[in-house]
Amino acid sequence: QVQLQESGGGAVPAGGSLTLSCVASGFPFRTTWMFWVRQAPGKGLEYVSHIDTGGRRTGYSDSVKGRFTISRDNAKNTLYLQMNDLKPEDTALYYCARQRTGEGRGRGTQVTVSS
Repeated sequence: QVQLQESGGGAVPAGGSLTLSCVASGFPFRTTWMFWVRQAPGKGLEYVSHIDTGGRRTGYSDSVKGRFTISRDNAKNTLYLQMNDLKPEDTALYYCARQRTGEGRGRGTQVTVSS
């Protein structure tokens, strides 16, 4: 059974930082590209970032490039998202997923950034 469990969200002021984690199980994590997606209130799912199996190739949406860093620890089956210089527009429910579309994502972790 595939499981993705996100954690690390919270409420921070603009300019603050958070690190999200996602623990994976039920599939071969070390051979799976992984994604972070998010959904802001009243909006659709938005791609945030991705990482290849070895952690060497990463990608980011223009809205987070230079502020967010994705990484993974294959020994721990864990995906991370370091978020710096957070902005109110980053407020959303953040999910890890095995596909860019967010299909099969976990339950998410809430990030709220106040101005």
